[in-house]
Amino acid sequence: MFNYDGRIFKAKINSENGEVSGNTTFHYSQDGSILSASYQGGEIVKGTLIGLVNLDGTLEFRYNHVNEKGEIRGGSCLSTPEMLPDGRLRLHEKWKWSDLERTEGHSIIEEVRK
Repeated sequence: MFNYDGRIFKAKINSENGEVSGNTTFHYSQDGSILSASYQGGEIVKGTLIGLVNLDGTLEFRYNHVNEKGEIRGGSCLSTPEMLPDGRLRLHEKWKWSDLERTEGHSIIEEVRK
């Protein structure tokens, strides 16, 4: 199982209906199987996520943020890790808005070196 504690990620790819961009940075924490993160940047003023790290390293979480329009947005995500040759993690994410939009999308975020 991967440990996500202290890892920092940046978005690389996102569906058109998403609000995360290459300017969005995620700061992950992990305590046992509980995952949390804060994120901001780009259209995101401030965001948080909370979820679980499964035994296979996949992540299941809920996210909520406030965007630049002053809207509260949120949804759910299933994230599958990939170990890159240089030891960094890449996360392949399938997400769904749970607000009025209710659309789905996918994104890729990659770990950045501190």
